[in-house]
Amino acid sequence: MGNWEAVAQAVNDRMRERGITQRELAESSGVSPATLRQIQHGVSRQRSRSTLAAISRALGFPEDRLREISLSGQPEGHHMVTDASPLSDLRQEVADLRKRVEALEATMPREAPK
Repeated sequence: MGNWEAVAQAVNDRMRERGITQRELAESSGVSPATLRQIQHGVSRQRSRSTLAAISRALGFPEDRLREISLSGQPEGHHMVTDASPLSDLRQEVADLRKRVEALEATMPREAPK
């Protein structure tokens, strides 16, 4: 059993804060849009630890953040790890962008040396 309404609130709030669409979150987390939709609506269904960890990482939370919220029912509990510092958030975003650029570059044809 989990508190999926609290998880939905945390996910939706973080997506809004970061300006992330459901599609972008699906791509960066590797979780299907259908599963994300259920999570965003607080559908009561057990989720795997790896699914919650992937979404947590994609949102810039510590890996176990959403799992902790599902267990405690407190999206902003004082006993949980707080959000990473702005500098840590920026570093994570840069790392994510580098991965995206590398993935895009891998699909582009290489130019022959002149």
